[in-house]
Amino acid sequence: MKKKRKPRVYSLEFKVEAVRRMCAGENVRALGRILDVPRCMLYYWLDQYRERGAERLRAPGRPTLNQSMELQRSPAEEAAQRIAELERKVGQQSLEVDFLKRAFQRVKESRPSSSAPGGTASTGRSGQ
Repeated sequence: MKKKRKPRVYSLEFKVEAVRRMCAGENVRALGRILDVPRCMLYYWLDQYRERGAERLRAPGRPTLNQSMELQRSPAEEAAQRIAELERKVGQQSLEVDFLKRAFQRVKESRPSSSAPGGTASTGRSGQ
């Protein structure tokens, strides 16, 4: 008879560190093996983190005092949180744009130049 495995509970710090390592470009499959966490769980944490930051990675169960107080926040506090979320998103997008620029530059550099000797010039006409 197979024993039923008790679900593992991960700390907030553990989840944040895992997400940080994923964002840094670490191989997710290898990270999952190292941390003994299913890849689908790592991707779930990453989605939750990108959606609303580390507070979405809290442990399951009753809400903490901070979460129950979220209902009583002032408009200024809500605006500050929204600004922080948007800044985090802009930072992530900036990283992605920089990565794509570098990748495009590498592709561009690896392609042979059209002005290189021995190449045929395009006439704009096909089949003639």
